[in-house]
Amino acid sequence: MLAELRIHDFAIIDELPLTFAPGFSVLTGETGAGKSIIIDAVGLVLGGRAESTVVRAGADRAIIEATFRLSPAQRVAIDPVLRREGLEGDNPALLLLGREVRLSGRSVSRVNGRAVTLVLLREVAEGLVDIHGQSEHLSLLRVREHVNLLDRYGELWPLRAQVANVVSHVRAVRRELADLVLREQELAHRADLLQFQIGEISAAALQPGEEEGLLEERLRLTHAEQLAALVGEAIRALEEGEGESLAALDLLGAALRALEVLARIDPALELGLRAAESVNYQMEELARSLRDYREQVESNPRRLQEVEDRLALIRRLERKYGPTIPDVLAYAEKAARELDTITHSEERIAELQAEEERLLAELSGLAVELSLRRREAAKRLAAGIEEELEDLRMEGARFGVDFQWREDPEGVPVIESQISNLKSQIGESASQRVSESASQRIGDLPEGCFAFDTSGIDRVGFLVSPNPGEPLKPLAKIASGGETSRLMLALKTVLSRADETPTLIFDEIDQGIGGRVGATVGEKLWELAAGTGPGGLRHQVLCVTHLPQLAGFGDVHFHVEKVVTGERTVTQVRQLQGGARVEELAQMLGASGEGAYRSAEEILAQVERCKRQEAGRT
Repeated sequence: MLAELRIHDFAIIDELPLTFAPGFSVLTGETGAGKSIIIDAVGLVLGGRAESTVVRAGADRAIIEATFRLSPAQRVAIDPVLRREGLEGDNPALLLLGREVRLSGRSVSRVNGRAVTLVLLREVAEGLVDIHGQSEHLSLLRVREHVNLLDRYGELWPLRAQVANVVSHVRAVRRELADLVLREQELAHRADLLQFQIGEISAAALQPGEEEGLLEERLRLTHAEQLAALVGEAIRALEEGEGESLAALDLLGAALRALEVLARIDPALELGLRAAESVNYQMEELARSLRDYREQVESNPRRLQEVEDRLALIRRLERKYGPTIPDVLAYAEKAARELDTITHSEERIAELQAEEERLLAELSGLAVELSLRRREAAKRLAAGIEEELEDLRMEGARFGVDFQWREDPEGVPVIESQISNLKSQIGESASQRVSESASQRIGDLPEGCFAFDTSGIDRVGFLVSPNPGEPLKPLAKIASGGETSRLMLALKTVLSRADETPTLIFDEIDQGIGGRVGATVGEKLWELAAGTGPGGLRHQVLCVTHLPQLAGFGDVHFHVEKVVTGERTVTQVRQLQGGARVEELAQMLGASGEGAYRSAEEILAQVERCKRQEAGRT
């Protein structure tokens, strides 16, 4: 709801802070005092058109700031936008909107104190306030909202959610299907490449660890002569000796025999004997291993070339498919899986086409059922609104809901037998309970394929005829004035449970009506605010009025007046209570003396009785 409004240098207002409460607030005062200027200021801060002429004479800019207290439901809608744009405030339950209009004509928009574009300001502000007379802020004049209001009124959101769920699946299937069909030629080329790559890797018959072994073998083959010479030298030193010099094993054997004798004489040398035996064993093992190694070492240019060729093949594959043999083999496995997917793409296309057909059939049943139930709800809605219009002295006014289906070859199919089956399930009486304004009767629904979205196949629009004999016209095209205001009030009253806009502002709703109707209008506005009407949803209601019978229903009464300060005319607002309010109502009655005061007091007393009775019924 709108909690605070601060206006600075706007039109004839120099500085005006206003605090608003929940419930029904009325603004009264003489013509030209500035009541509508306050409403214009609210429209401006919501993103309305700004002109430099609104800047107060002598000032260089006009500034409007509004603080809104957000309900949990509003935060669900607004918080994601604020987070996306980095506009979170210190208190998440409060939203501060600002608008600055400069004398140059340039305007600056702000959300929670930070400058934003006008488009973003409107996105954040949308749904906070409905201002009658400012069509850009009136949700009932936004045709795209009509289907939402009708569905909320008819309690059709669960069925609509089912429709939206199937639509999302249809779109996902169609995206995948279109991608496969579009890429069919590209996929054929890709399959050829994958087959070549898999064949190339498979033909190489790579083995993990193979590269390391080949590198070691290449090293031996490259240095075969040097290795053979060095091994021979080591073997000779161990086993053969050089010239008159004994071999190392012979010398070690002599030392071992001497130690055996010593150990028999002195057991203290037993450990030395064991050490010598161990060394002798190790030397013999070394000699044997060197002999084995010498037999493996050979100069083989042919084998060396084979090893070089194999290593070159491995490196080429590693450059193409991965840095190591395991990476190359992993690439081959991945390519095989992708090739399998491509190979079976025709099967997948057939599966998707069958799934699309199944989903469209399911969607068709749900969408037609939703349409039939909407038409049933439209009848109840029309009857309720026309009844409200009678109370507001618009007995000949009519209301209707227009339903349109747009043909689309890619749309959802609808067949006559399906319509008949659903009609019998819902109830044949539904075919008769349709607003006579509907362009398509339930019994005359066409066959064919029709465009759809997450709301179904209906294009819904509200139609009205304010006066007898006039044709029904779209709600957005009706004339402005008190007649329109009463129509908006009737709509708001019946749709109160469906309309989630928290703050409703009616400017000059009493235009062209008398005191008797004014009391009825006041009662209905108060019911909207108190939540005692058919919907039970509370709204914050602000109303500019000249009728005391209407003003008497206000929970809060503001008096707007022009005063001259120095040589300047400014607007001031004060809240009226007690005797001051009685005096204001008496002046609004256009009379003077004790009679006027008694009439004003009687109005307030009658309002109080009415409110108590209404509260007792709830």
